[in-house]
Amino acid sequence: MPEPIIYHVDVNSAFLSWEAAHRLQEDPAALDLRTIPSVIGGSEEKRHGIVLAKSTPAKKYRIQTGEPLVSARKKCPDLVVAPPNYALYVDCSRRLMELLREFAPVVEQYSIDEAFCDMTGTTRLYGSPVAFAEYLKDKIYSDLGFTVNIGVSSNRLLAKMASDFKKPNLVHTLFPNEIPDKMWPLPVNDLFFVGRSTSKKLHELGIHTIGDLAKCDVSTLRYHFKKHGEVIWNYANGRDVELITDHKTANKSYGNSITISYDVTDAETAKTFLLSLCETVGARIRMDKAFVSVVSVSVMDYNFQRQSHQTTLLTATNVTEVIYETACRLFDQIWNQEPIRQIGVSTSHVTGDECQQYNLFSSEKNEKLSKLNSAIDSIRTRYGEDSIVRARFINTEQAHMTGGLSKEKRTGVLGELPPEQ
Repeated sequence: MPEPIIYHVDVNSAFLSWEAAHRLQEDPAALDLRTIPSVIGGSEEKRHGIVLAKSTPAKKYRIQTGEPLVSARKKCPDLVVAPPNYALYVDCSRRLMELLREFAPVVEQYSIDEAFCDMTGTTRLYGSPVAFAEYLKDKIYSDLGFTVNIGVSSNRLLAKMASDFKKPNLVHTLFPNEIPDKMWPLPVNDLFFVGRSTSKKLHELGIHTIGDLAKCDVSTLRYHFKKHGEVIWNYANGRDVELITDHKTANKSYGNSITISYDVTDAETAKTFLLSLCETVGARIRMDKAFVSVVSVSVMDYNFQRQSHQTTLLTATNVTEVIYETACRLFDQIWNQEPIRQIGVSTSHVTGDECQQYNLFSSEKNEKLSKLNSAIDSIRTRYGEDSIVRARFINTEQAHMTGGLSKEKRTGVLGELPPEQ
């Protein structure tokens, strides 16, 4: 068996790079946004006034993705703000994946601007994996007009870590023998799957670098972080047991959220937004022939204070009404009456088991609702998602299906994408 070779291809400041490349293709004399302090920013009028992506020069002003544009402009008064162009992002992502599939036997798209390529067994065809990664990086730039970083390793985790090294437009390796020198000295918060909360707890335990985490007693990590502790300990040691597949991988969760264009101050309106989110989530679950057993709700108020709560269902479900009713109960438990800026619904503990055991009192009702939901999905698929709308949304401006990459985003008319990470 040949040694596994995995590439992680990551577009540098994707939204901004794609906008810059598009402008230069239309006008070669145009100013390159990548060379000046610039950002892609959402609509301040619609309460989406945040930084979605930033140029390298903008980083010198300590501008962060996700921060309000008002704050970014205070840091850099001459900041150039370009509006988001969703149709362009989708098209650039599609063209990138098509180019990668010309060379890689297996391509797994990880996000709109990232992909893993399994290059195992291609050495006789392409030669040195590192040299070919350089060639591929340059071809992406010459053919598509934007730059990428490519991480090269023997598994996905290390390839992704490598691609996050110095940017832009570079190829980095991180093979297992390079871990002590290249990965272990890095701050522990640089490790994949270590977020702000986990990082804080690790620092309190005296774990400051990835190397510290790798050398820690795994039982200690299990005690403080349960299963997650074992996962990040394996990651710190460069172990990633997941395999790349060219088949669609099963979702581990389904969720959507929306930033609202005005302050929501009453529960009825908030729950209407919840219903529109649950409609989309439920449809996605049924599309994958899946069932979920955990529902969670998050609320962010106008002061950017976030509350969230989750619960486990008695039995897994794919019924929109069950998800919505659960979400409403959770909302009532966490909402502190402060004006709402953002609200979200997510589900997890996904199973593909189609034979679900309902409880004694809701079995017949849930079976009927599941069949009804599936019938509605079929009609919407055939005649459009607006062909059937719940009465609650009639004579309102609220979209009856909210979240995900909506019709408006696909055509570049309205909406908001999340900031790049």
